Amino acid sequence: MQKQSSRLALAAAGVTVVLWASAFVSIRSAGEAYSPGALALGRLLAGALVLGAVLLIRREGLPPRAAWPGILVSGLLWFGVYMVVLNWGEQEVDAGTAAMVVNIGPILIALLGARFLKESLPPRLVAGMAVSFAGAVVVGLSMSSASSGAHASVLGVFLCVLAAMAYAGGVVAQKPALAHGSALQVTTFGCLVGAVACLPFAGQLIDEAGRAPLSATLNMVYLGVFPTALAFTTWAYALARTTAGRMGATTYAVPALVVLMAWLFLGELPGLLTLAGGALCLAGVAVSRSRARSSVGAGTAEST
Repeated sequence: MQKQSSRLALAAAGVTVVLWASAFVSIRSAGEAYSPGALALGRLLAGALVLGAVLLIRREGLPPRAAWPGILVSGLLWFGVYMVVLNWGEQEVDAGTAAMVVNIGPILIALLGARFLKESLPPRLVAGMAVSFAGAVVVGLSMSSASSGAHASVLGVFLCVLAAMAYAGGVVAQKPALAHGSALQVTTFGCLVGAVACLPFAGQLIDEAGRAPLSATLNMVYLGVFPTALAFTTWAYALARTTAGRMGATTYAVPALVVLMAWLFLGELPGLLTLAGGALCLAGVAVSRSRARSSVGAGTAEST
């Protein structure tokens, strides 16, 4: 039974990573027609509608009172601040620089998880994250050098650092909430909190939606339905069954998948340096999620 739960959690994490990687392709299209705040609000509203409908169908109702502090904090930081700031930051720096800076997020998650959630930092996790981060840096450097219009403003780097901090804080706040509420409840109301926080951008969203091409709007809706509603729910399901540090390390597979998807869907042929960085990212994830033989009976938190 425990092995089946571990496999389901790993599969859920895999769904999350694939959909989050696909988001970068959609953001590139939608971001040409929508400003950062409007894009975040539109994405969150689409996600909240889907999640709310599923919640009603499943009749799960409101989360327990004990889950609300984590839902409010994660909703504000991760669904709200992170999405707006990252959209803005990616307009101020090239994609490679953004990828490098934002990828300090999993490291911050592990450190915050150790400090506030009393999670351990196994040597394999630390080693795997170091390898993956090195791979993310290689991918970022190769993307920056390949872009003729590459630029990195101080504001852009600051925004990407802020995005990484909001992401890490949101994950660590969400973990305790999942001890009281279901993955669907925590994700749905976290998304609603983020949408409410982004309501000041409603005017921009209405104005830009009237002028945006259909492809950009469809990409925004896709971001809300799949990388937000579905992927954040599968993330929460997996996070409830493992440590925040391990889940954060798993997201280092995203840069490698972004490279693959850009190749398949955008025709952007990756260079050898980019491929090498992607391989390092995947190798680091494999190391971080592996277990020493002595920890076989350690429990669910160390098995996924």
